[in-house]
Amino acid sequence: MVELQGVRTGRHCTFAMHVHLVFVTKFRHNVFADRHLTRMEAIMRDVCADFEAELVEFNGENNHVHLLVNFPPKVAVARLVNSLKGVSSRRLRQEFPDLVRHYYRANKLWSGSYFAGSVGGAPLSVIKQYIEQQNRPGQGTARAWRPSQRGPSPPA
Repeated sequence: MVELQGVRTGRHCTFAMHVHLVFVTKFRHNVFADRHLTRMEAIMRDVCADFEAELVEFNGENNHVHLLVNFPPKVAVARLVNSLKGVSSRRLRQEFPDLVRHYYRANKLWSGSYFAGSVGGAPLSVIKQYIEQQNRPGQGTARAWRPSQRGPSPPA
């Protein structure tokens, strides 16, 4: 039998489900430095593992993060998002006391909303490249194509 790349099997199903998630900081404050994003990636990888999901790609900028997650059909995206945001907020607050000043109003790191887009129309390589090209603090200033921008689509 031919093995399909990226296709996973469960007890009763075969699947290839990916979701592109974007979380924005509360009040869109510039909160993160590279050290915060590095630790957040490890935290989010652990949370995904608890859900039998895989964090395929992670990156972000000062005020938001992008995740590409491969998840099984038994996982509700809303529950996964709730855990990712809750656990990362709590652990970052514990490990980086300097972030507490960004929790000052609502005692929350993340905005209550999020973006979740099913990935399938665009090749995963394009989504991965888009996430890789985020302006991570301390690593350059190149801007990547953003779906919200008008104009031509990214190169395929």
